[in-house]
Amino acid sequence: MKRRLLGRTGLEVPILAFGASSLGAEFRRVTVEEALASVHVALDLGMNLIDTSPFYGRGMSEVLLGIALKEVPRDSYTLCTKLGRYDLGHFDFSAKRVAESVDVSLHRLGTDHLDIILCHDIEFVPMDQIVDETIPALEKIRDAGKVRFIGFSGYPQKIFRFICDQADVDCVLNYNQYTLQNTRFADETVPWLVERGIGVMNAGPFSARLLTDAVLPAWLKEPESVKEAARRAAAACRARGTPIAKLALQFSLENPLIATTIAGSANPANIRDWATWAAEPIDRELLAEVREIFAPVHNVGHVEGLPENN
Repeated sequence: MKRRLLGRTGLEVPILAFGASSLGAEFRRVTVEEALASVHVALDLGMNLIDTSPFYGRGMSEVLLGIALKEVPRDSYTLCTKLGRYDLGHFDFSAKRVAESVDVSLHRLGTDHLDIILCHDIEFVPMDQIVDETIPALEKIRDAGKVRFIGFSGYPQKIFRFICDQADVDCVLNYNQYTLQNTRFADETVPWLVERGIGVMNAGPFSARLLTDAVLPAWLKEPESVKEAARRAAAACRARGTPIAKLALQFSLENPLIATTIAGSANPANIRDWATWAAEPIDRELLAEVREIFAPVHNVGHVEGLPENN
């Protein structure tokens, strides 16, 4: 697996990282056997940056990861979890909860330190709290040796400049906005982050199933025009004998300014496919055809979180 440096952290991370949200049965029922096998397959294939959160499965993802990693040497993987979001509408970025959340995650994951911790989906709260209370609390925890690097995650592009102009963070995570259909993250934000030495992580190369052959979920927030273009793009890929998910993943992995792209599944077969696709050359003609299909809806997204944070 190819690797890139994550900003100024000194961490060399795989360009394709393992997202553990599916271990929390966020999208379907998952057996313990599937969950454990997925972690081990990902590690075997070099996807040894693992991303999770107490929000995923309301703790289940972290618990199952702790079991899966119990006999794995701690220095053989990079562990990223989050804090602040604990249910669909439950957010708590207070300093008190920061301290509690880190200790709970350490216990669930069976480790004495986290490599990366991110404030999770900060666009749902007033961002001044993140600057004035949450990040200072995390800095104290970093000084105590419980975490190595700190950052935040979210969807709107506005949040990145707002926080990084006022706080010293090591890395950030955006999702669903460096894809075949939506490249706002790279267009508006990534070069600005790289200039400042902030590590860049991207999640959601399949844009919540939009860029797959699966039935589009009812909860998908993109407008119908985007969904219709995605269906046509998927059909164009099938006509060439290539799943659109393959093209989507390869496209996201190509950007040299993005250190790692996080994809999640509790299906070991999917993870094996991703590793294979990551090593194969992208079909430039098909990419051009699909980008043309998406041109009328390029960078069309949705509002996430508080209106003032968008």
